[in-house]
Amino acid sequence: MRPLEDYLVIDFSQFLSGPSASLRLADMGARVIKIERLGVGDICRTLYTSNLIMNGESSVFHAINRNKESFEVDLKSEEDCEMVRELLKKADVMIHNFRPGVMERLGFDYQSVSAINPNIIFGEISGFGKEESVWRNKPGQDLLLQSVTGLTSLTGNADSGPVAMGLSIIDMLTGAHLAQGLLACLYRKAITNEGGLVQVSMMESAFDFQFETITTFMNDGGALPERSVKNNANAYLGAPYGIYQTANGYLALAMGSIPVLGNLLGCGAMLNYTDIKEAFDKRDEIKAIIAEHLLTGTTEKWLSKLEPADIWCADVLNWEQLMAHDGFKVLDMIQEVEMLDGYKYETTRCPVRIDGELLTSSKGSPKLGQDNEKIIKEFNLKSIASA
Repeated sequence: MRPLEDYLVIDFSQFLSGPSASLRLADMGARVIKIERLGVGDICRTLYTSNLIMNGESSVFHAINRNKESFEVDLKSEEDCEMVRELLKKADVMIHNFRPGVMERLGFDYQSVSAINPNIIFGEISGFGKEESVWRNKPGQDLLLQSVTGLTSLTGNADSGPVAMGLSIIDMLTGAHLAQGLLACLYRKAITNEGGLVQVSMMESAFDFQFETITTFMNDGGALPERSVKNNANAYLGAPYGIYQTANGYLALAMGSIPVLGNLLGCGAMLNYTDIKEAFDKRDEIKAIIAEHLLTGTTEKWLSKLEPADIWCADVLNWEQLMAHDGFKVLDMIQEVEMLDGYKYETTRCPVRIDGELLTSSKGSPKLGQDNEKIIKEFNLKSIASA
């Protein structure tokens, strides 16, 4: 039995942030019912992140909405709204990530929902936090949040300009933070039977994501981070920290003594930097030496010298190379799931193990409205809505 079995989650959210939170709850055993707009559903069904369409819908929708049910409704219809309210009366958790004011207009804001179910845990994601914010009506979109929160000043080399991360990282972090808050309130509810309101914003999640670098900034006289000109991987770390090209690939080097590295790599020029402060003060100079030297040998050659000496280093793999590696295969991170119509696809599994067991599921993503009949019958919704 999984920790959240017998818990019911009603999920109004769409795109990535909210659905990533409900996916994690589903992986842990909760029953998640997606409330989807009539004829359209979660916009992520058709918001393609690549040219890959899987079974008629976006690959990202399938990745983030597996193991869920779909309840297609018209929230402009009082009959449909009454059915949703009946579901909410029985729910443990509700999630949404609409802009401020939308749920109030629909009648599914925290005040309205807690009036019919005082014990519900209500989770909401916004783009910019408090309603008083002058940014409250701006779109809460990942790239825009990366840009406005300073995150793009940390990636890339000094002359690269602002560089966005290659993932919807703020969406995923915000979803993770919401899941954490919901789980904390579920624990409290198990003890006190008390509901609660969990609020997370993409802005605050993006700011918290940078806690290490921002703490340095605030306590270093307000000096902005400066990325290295070459092989930058962290604006606040000195040489050798970065990724370097070799004769046949790439090599990642983390923190380490420059002279020690010089001896191991057979690079005499590195032996001159004996003062530990030089690793930062002269990092571009040192990185240029390392970069030129590493081109003279293969990645395998350098790893054979560095790994036995316990130097923090790694090969740089693409997904194809990673998935073929025994170190990855042993984790069983890939699972096959199947949709109701028989369509099968491979995707990731939950990264959490509980009591040594993997949290896998063979249930794929739902077709729009595929569970309406079952949900209406199970919860006796038609007779309630027409009463």
